[in-house]
Amino acid sequence: MSETSTPATDRRRWITLVVVGLAQLMVVLDATVVNIALPSAQADLGFSDGQRQWVITAYSLAFASLLLLGGRLSDLIGRKRTFIIGLIGFAIASALGGAAGSFDLLVAARALQGAFGALLAPTALAVLTTTFTVPKERARAFGVFGAIAGAGGAVGLLLGGILTESLDWRWNLYINVFIAAFALVGALVFVPRITRSGPRPKLDVPGTVLVSGALFGLVYGFSNAETGGWDAPLTWGMLAGAAVLLTAFVAWQRRAAHPLLPLSIVLDRNRGAAYTSVLIAGAGMFGIFLFVTYYLQLTLDYSPIQTGLAFLPMIAMLVVAAQLGTNLFVPRYGPKLLVPVGMTLGAIGMVSLTFLDASSTYAANVLPPLMVIGFAMGTIMPASMQTATLGVDRQFAGVASAMVNTSQQVGGSIGTALLNTLAATAAADYLAAHTPVTEAIGVEAAIASYSTAYWWGAGFFALGAVLSALLFRRRGQGLSLTDTRPASAESAPEPVPVG
Repeated sequence: MSETSTPATDRRRWITLVVVGLAQLMVVLDATVVNIALPSAQADLGFSDGQRQWVITAYSLAFASLLLLGGRLSDLIGRKRTFIIGLIGFAIASALGGAAGSFDLLVAARALQGAFGALLAPTALAVLTTTFTVPKERARAFGVFGAIAGAGGAVGLLLGGILTESLDWRWNLYINVFIAAFALVGALVFVPRITRSGPRPKLDVPGTVLVSGALFGLVYGFSNAETGGWDAPLTWGMLAGAAVLLTAFVAWQRRAAHPLLPLSIVLDRNRGAAYTSVLIAGAGMFGIFLFVTYYLQLTLDYSPIQTGLAFLPMIAMLVVAAQLGTNLFVPRYGPKLLVPVGMTLGAIGMVSLTFLDASSTYAANVLPPLMVIGFAMGTIMPASMQTATLGVDRQFAGVASAMVNTSQQVGGSIGTALLNTLAATAAADYLAAHTPVTEAIGVEAAIASYSTAYWWGAGFFALGAVLSALLFRRRGQGLSLTDTRPASAESAPEPVPVG
């Protein structure tokens, strides 16, 4: 059974892009929009500082551990159906969280958001992958989608500040209901339903259990390292367990009759390079959203809204770079040149941030590095995301798309844990070396901790530049960005129901 559908008009295709872009924006910004609302939510619901992290962690744990399952379900039960289920579920979970009268209900709602987000994110990218097959249109579409993926975190900071200051912290969750409603109408009207026939492939249950457990352990381990330390038994126990489960998953995929994630998808050199690039960029970016936010609010005394507005030029540069890259540079030069260039620019921007001090100003010292890093992310993300799903059999487009989101989520978890730990150590060392501790010394210790995080972020990007330059194929070797075959480079397409 082959995947067939009536050719969509240009208008339907571009409206489809708007619909999946709204869903992607909702999922990505929800990882950061709640951060700014946390102090208000804590004061309202009366939970402790130790409990506070679970409002964030519950979302990331459910999201990361269920991504591959969500991507595969979209392949098996139909992308339009999965997309609609994800939208409705995410909206209900958001409304539940916004109305939460207790800490436990808020955490449960956040976990439910993460679960439905794991359905939405890979399905949105899979819809995009199978809707845009003409190289020129595909480039434009992935430019927009990649810009959304890269800018969503900064948009979340801005939106969170506006909603928290102007309305109430609960609107950081309620806003998703309105976004989902628009996307749902668009999905019902404009996202095509693919005709299915023939036998339905089976879900790889053992593989699903193994990889979901591995991803849960990985994200939980890094999250616990951020709060409990690297030497905590729960930290290294979870990470060790994740390594064992991941090894077992790989071994099972080699022999499974219906593998959840065929290894040929990730072992292809170009796609492997793309997933690695997304992971490294995700890790490095947390040095921006997290520590620049701290610097602006605690050192320069910016309000939440001012902090969000401060990131707007970075978003603008990201969008410009995404459009230039996917429409002009990637078709001409390929990801082997574009991604290393983006990684190098990211490293330069991070190094520039290490020069910030208590007397720095936004216009002269913060804005230029933010714009460089925005351009860097706009160069890295669309090219990597487009390459990561190129040439994959349509029957596995959902799970291949899920690997993109998984890479970004795991990279963010690693980056948060590592950079927070390194920054905290740097601050403690600075205070120990500068006694007696005064208010001014405390400010300098904080700046020293941010600088340490930026240096390590620069190191992430530098590593990404080297790896992407080595791993991506040259144009004309194997899969290329003009390859629109529905099958992967490794095999011909098989009959499959992907509604």
